[in-house]
Amino acid sequence: MSGERETDHVSQEGGQSRRPPRAARGLLSVVIPCHNEREVIDATHARLVEVLPAAGMDLEIIYIDDGSRDDTLQLLEAIASRDARVQVIELARNFGQQAAMSAGLAASRGDAIVITDADLQDPPEVILDMVRKWRDGVDVAYGRRRSREGETKFKLVTASLFHRLFARLIPYPMPVDTGDFKLVDRAVADAVIALPEKRRYLRSLVPWAGFRHEPVWYDRHARVAGVTKYSPWKLLKLAGDALVLSSDAPVRLTWVAAAGLACVGLGGMVTAAACSWLAADRGQGVSLAAITAVACLAAAVQTAAVAVVGEYVVRAYREAQGRPTWVVRRTIGPGRAATRPSSKAA
Repeated sequence: MSGERETDHVSQEGGQSRRPPRAARGLLSVVIPCHNEREVIDATHARLVEVLPAAGMDLEIIYIDDGSRDDTLQLLEAIASRDARVQVIELARNFGQQAAMSAGLAASRGDAIVITDADLQDPPEVILDMVRKWRDGVDVAYGRRRSREGETKFKLVTASLFHRLFARLIPYPMPVDTGDFKLVDRAVADAVIALPEKRRYLRSLVPWAGFRHEPVWYDRHARVAGVTKYSPWKLLKLAGDALVLSSDAPVRLTWVAAAGLACVGLGGMVTAAACSWLAADRGQGVSLAAITAVACLAAAVQTAAVAVVGEYVVRAYREAQGRPTWVVRRTIGPGRAATRPSSKAA
């Protein structure tokens, strides 16, 4: 119950009052980034086309091949050749999951757009619950996990800690225990697509846009086949991008570190003076240890501060370069082109 109350608070603070119920029909777009998913892609498509007609909406499924090195693209081409509801976007190389999802959002035509993974860890049946909330007037229906099958204890604990830390550092309401699995209204998708950022983290951009958010609780399954594409290093890099792209807190924490170092330095000076007064020989050794400790702490804080500022400078430089977030090699099937954000400015 405490988790539900927390999420309700996020919904009320993050968006406007509930909209009138939406029309029963409409177009539902499903955006699925793919990278080396040959083991599961046929099963994923079969499950989607079996479950989603129950939503009572027209359907388009957009697969984004994010530089796969196996035969994922060939399998997607075969699916598109026999299913007119499928569009395949082939990116020119591996641009990363965030860019692939953004490309899918830009190409979608739906009144409501669902973002999900290709591994079936997020059950397609939950999309039906998301559609019901959307029809009731909710703008963003996001999946919130009750459990995560097939995950190690270490990953569960670290993910939970990161989500809660991240939510505290973000200056706007941010739900916890969520991923990229969500349904967004057309207005939300257009607002996010229009943002000029090149480096993107959709889990924070969607809440930033506001609107009405509500959770859909579900149990996350283990992968049907294949292995995760996120190594510990990639997860750490994604966490760093999330913090630096979404919050000013890392820079401001250097002030806290500086204040802490000042207290340590003052304490070291008092300790050294007291020891020198009590015993000259003993005090000399303690004074040297205290000075060394303070110097090391000072060097550590200064290095960390330079590194944090450098992270922001690098990202500002990447934004100033103006390179597109993704490059499309070709598009297979119907739909509009997956144009990059701020293409008019380009």
